[in-house]
Amino acid sequence: MKERITPHLPASLKAAAEDFASKYGVSLNQFISMALAEKVGAHRASNFFAERSQDADAERAVRFLEGRPE
Repeated sequence: MKERITPHLPASLKAAAEDFASKYGVSLNQFISMALAEKVGAHRASNFFAERSQDADAERAVRFLEGRPE
């Protein structure tokens, strides 16, 4: 379901977003949606890897990367 929002952007940011959208041949709305999806995805990936690394064994990882058996 699509919802309508009305962002309040500084004129310079809106102009920059319009330039990017034009260069990529998409609407401003589509560009903003893609940019927001990219930011949310990057944040989720960062959190995922931060959580996974809490139980990491650095020495074991180095051995694996160097191709040394355990």
